[in-house]
Amino acid sequence: MKRVPRVVVFDLGKVLVEFDYSIAARGIAARGTSDPVAVQKFLDHSPLLFRYETGLMTKQEFFNEVRAGTGFKGDIEEFGRIFGDIFEPIPAMVELHAALRARRVPTFIFSNTNELAVAHIRNSFPFFSNFEDYILSYQHGAMKPQARLYKVVEEKTRRAGEDILYLDDRPENLAAGAARGWQVVLQETPEQSWAAVKGSGLLA
Repeated sequence: MKRVPRVVVFDLGKVLVEFDYSIAARGIAARGTSDPVAVQKFLDHSPLLFRYETGLMTKQEFFNEVRAGTGFKGDIEEFGRIFGDIFEPIPAMVELHAALRARRVPTFIFSNTNELAVAHIRNSFPFFSNFEDYILSYQHGAMKPQARLYKVVEEKTRRAGEDILYLDDRPENLAAGAARGWQVVLQETPEQSWAAVKGSGLLA
């Protein structure tokens, strides 16, 4: 029988917040020379986002590349608002995090993400400030499911193996955690995630 975890590690996108890059595509297109479909294709199929989320580009460099590729006519501040404004909290999961905090369970964010997204989420959603620490791909030059990013989680949490409970919506990311002995929960619905966390013994 597995022991009760000591910390909970949350993915961000599709776990605590929903996101839709088509919103950014429409906003960029409205201020540029490309239509929303072309902007969406540019974001989806170029290596830019991967490079930005692994820290291989600065915010300014990312902006310059997107501006060149889409004809965006605004400044970097406007671009940041448009690019970041694609998120909405998932209320039931925010409540799950609050319930764990009330039980004094240490919680962490573990996400493939970028500086613009994190700045917007931090400024827009108060719950984001209530974690012990944040393991963010762009700050470490690696993305899930690369093993070295999971090692950073273990260093930050000072836990390993079954002491870590990890929630993510992508099976390949969970598989990398399970390979290290972590307890893992596939985020499909908030109700299932609540049930899994209760089943771990962390919540009644």
